[in-house]
Amino acid sequence: MAKRGYHHGNLREALIDGCLTLIEKRGPTGFTLSEAAREAGVTPAAVYRHFEGREDLIAAAALQGYEMFGDLMEYAYGDGQPSALKAFEATGRAYLAFARKYPGHYIAMFESGISINRSSELHTVATRAMGVLEKAAEQLSQHIPAEKRPPPQMFSAHIWALSHGVVELFARSSPGTKSPFPPEDLLETGIGIYLRGLGLIAPDSEDPNGR
Repeated sequence: MAKRGYHHGNLREALIDGCLTLIEKRGPTGFTLSEAAREAGVTPAAVYRHFEGREDLIAAAALQGYEMFGDLMEYAYGDGQPSALKAFEATGRAYLAFARKYPGHYIAMFESGISINRSSELHTVATRAMGVLEKAAEQLSQHIPAEKRPPPQMFSAHIWALSHGVVELFARSSPGTKSPFPPEDLLETGIGIYLRGLGLIAPDSEDPNGR
């Protein structure tokens, strides 16, 4: 690949793209900053115009991912209306869809060890997506008596953990793990069991989706 040097107009974006490609191939610790520069087609020295080191570059990839993820979650929530249940289920499916479509971003966000507190900007965009899930949980559980209602943060954290577990174990082909069921079915039924436990879906509903 021809070197573009310091004057490459989209140097920062090219470096992030190169980083994402290497993350997908080798994981977040399997490449050097020089290799990321080579993948982007620029000189290693050019990298330092934008990034102090590999972690700084991965953090930029995570920031980009969280921005996309937040947009997707907000779209999923809004598109699931007018039913609070449909909106909530849509956010769970959006998590799985994001992990499959953007594996490099997903790894940078959740598997690289980069803290969302690394910068105020990263913290802001990272908490936006969780805020969508909390809003969906709060709306869905409004009719539960206050003394029995889990805090929206706990409610959404449970669903986030369930979604993340399905992705990690069964949607990203982790070595040694295999499920006889599609990840989408695992996630949907898991969420259904959780919601039934809260009384948000009738256990004897004739509709398998509890609607």
